[in-house]
Amino acid sequence: MAQTSSDDIAEIATQAYIYAYPLVLLEKTRQATTNVTQPIDTCAPMNQFAHLREFPNASFKQVARPNVDTLYSSAFFDLSDGPLVLSVPDTDRYYLLPILDMWTDVVAVPGTRTTGESAGKFVLVGPDWDGALPQDLTPIIPVTTNLGWIVGRTQTNGSDDYEHVWEIQDGYQLTPLSQWATGAVPPIDVLPEGTCDSSIKPSEQVAAMDADTFFSLFAELLKQNSPHLIDWSMVEQLEKIGVVVGESFDFNALDSDTQAALTAAVSEGLDLVVSKSLVGDQVNNWVVGREFRGTYGAAYWQRANVAFRGVGANPPEDSIYTDTVSDVNGERYEGGNNYVLHFDADQLPPVSAFWSVTLYDPDGYFVGKGDPGERYAVGDRDDLTFNDDGSLDIYIQSESPGQSLESNWLPAPATGGFDLMMRLYWPNLDILTGQWNPPAVFKEES
Repeated sequence: MAQTSSDDIAEIATQAYIYAYPLVLLEKTRQATTNVTQPIDTCAPMNQFAHLREFPNASFKQVARPNVDTLYSSAFFDLSDGPLVLSVPDTDRYYLLPILDMWTDVVAVPGTRTTGESAGKFVLVGPDWDGALPQDLTPIIPVTTNLGWIVGRTQTNGSDDYEHVWEIQDGYQLTPLSQWATGAVPPIDVLPEGTCDSSIKPSEQVAAMDADTFFSLFAELLKQNSPHLIDWSMVEQLEKIGVVVGESFDFNALDSDTQAALTAAVSEGLDLVVSKSLVGDQVNNWVVGREFRGTYGAAYWQRANVAFRGVGANPPEDSIYTDTVSDVNGERYEGGNNYVLHFDADQLPPVSAFWSVTLYDPDGYFVGKGDPGERYAVGDRDDLTFNDDGSLDIYIQSESPGQSLESNWLPAPATGGFDLMMRLYWPNLDILTGQWNPPAVFKEES
């Protein structure tokens, strides 16, 4: 067998870091959000839901690019002791409950698009389970890893809609199959093993890891979260740097060249993961992410980059998020300027659910003071004012465009840069195939 060169080892180590990044990041996210005794805010013990009960405001800095379209419901789950039954109530509105394995791949999406708005029950089954289910429990959702994450979204039409959405959220339940007949729910007074400093962002925790810490955690996670079948080539490469599926990692047992390669890979791999290059088609100075969202195959860099930018991305069939940082002339958006996003009457976003445009500062946070009544997005559920020909103008500026047009006003900062994100929920085929794209944003001349 030919000996692997030091250059090859260095490349393998860097690619291994990129491959492992989503798994390690999601594990740190799991630790940070499940280390509680009962559901509170965005945290809950394993196999229980945490619900975001209201939209964030400009003071919210925990997660970049939050939305004001849906309220979130999140649950990390563990199938190693057997299946779980996911119960969903009648929702009377658009919702989705993407189920992710620990590699951040979406394995199923119960929701309006796929299963309708009626109440239902879904059985989550891990890769090691081999048993029989009660006949009244279908469908079965196989999950490729024992650990996983549900990151649900329920359409919310403003603060007046909160109480109704809370009732829907409370109907999302996870029950162990072993307790299904009795209707028992998991205890809420048991802390999971392990601790995590929740004051530090998971991405920052991963970035602070040295090679020994990162790859040791990765190897432990591989014991419970097997690689996908398509990853067989990567699994072979991992063995060349001392990472063997099912075994613990021993950094000190490696030769000095491999140790040096892994040490360098932590820095170089992270630089590649956090690259500002956006994954998607660039049209009219918007980046439209139609591919590499939700399921990734062997596109490991894309998977890692999406995880870094916002772990838990939906498949494009459920939602497409498009970003823009510059106007039609390629000039960076700047507070103090007035901009217009114009939709021709026959070019409004073709969606089966709804759409919105949200404004963020360059770091991905809302602009404002966090005061009640601040507006961070405009969308088709607002009482928009259309032009006589049926077209629509969205006014993006710091000052009001006038009382008659305030329904179409997306407030911008008076100074400093900003970004825009258009969210397209349940996009139609024209969006998915690229027949429709967001129009360019124009700067009004003073």
